[in-house]
Amino acid sequence: MIDYTKLSNEIPVIFQYALDWSFNLIAAIITLILGIWISSRISFWIKESLLKLDKLDPTLPPIAGSVTRYSLLVVTIIAVLAQFGVNTTSIIAVLGAAGLAIGLALQGTLSNVAAGVMLLFLRPFKVGNWIEAAGVSGTVREIGLFATIIDTFDNVYISVPNSTIWSSTIINHSRYNTRRMDIDIGVSYESDIDLVLKTLLTMAEDERVLKKPSPQGLVVNYGDSSITVRLRLYAKNSVYWELYWDLMKKTKNTLDKENIEIPFPQRVIEIKNKS
Repeated sequence: MIDYTKLSNEIPVIFQYALDWSFNLIAAIITLILGIWISSRISFWIKESLLKLDKLDPTLPPIAGSVTRYSLLVVTIIAVLAQFGVNTTSIIAVLGAAGLAIGLALQGTLSNVAAGVMLLFLRPFKVGNWIEAAGVSGTVREIGLFATIIDTFDNVYISVPNSTIWSSTIINHSRYNTRRMDIDIGVSYESDIDLVLKTLLTMAEDERVLKKPSPQGLVVNYGDSSITVRLRLYAKNSVYWELYWDLMKKTKNTLDKENIEIPFPQRVIEIKNKS
């Protein structure tokens, strides 16, 4: 037989429970919607703000925006679960333990990610630069989170882990717009040094050679069989190698016109007859 008295006493409790659960559900939905909207807006704001920084690599802003968005979404999900009375402390502890385990398991990978972020943020080089790092020389094609892709001058694809590059000495030949060029030539001891230096400077009369700093002719060494002279000049990075090979080709013909000898290495051997 139904106890209507007991049932009438339980109805308000059930109604109150349903009402509380409904409010929690509505609050959870609102929290979820707001969390998704706020995370998207903050992610977009961070990405746009970083893109306005000229010195920052364009690869970094989308990564920073995505990391921020997903981090806020995790916080949102925890807040939603808290609306239903779920013990979020245990969830955070589990996430922390899982993060620690993953970090230990992927220690090498995470070190590459950290190095990749530092390379993107500090920008010791960028895509298109000619660099030397970790025993590799070539043009940077791509800077990723895990590895940097370098194309060598003989068209070989090389993928170098970011941590390896970050821990090595990085030489960036394309960092500045201008570069110094030194061309060393050995001339005979019988040559007129003033004439040699004057002749070298005529080689620098090229529109690709920068006027400032002005080209120089220098005597750099007195060797066993020749005097080493140097033509020093500055050129834009974009025409550096083109100019270098042209001057190297031009050197001998220019010196030959002035009868300036480029001697072969010589060694005098004295033979004593003991008889």
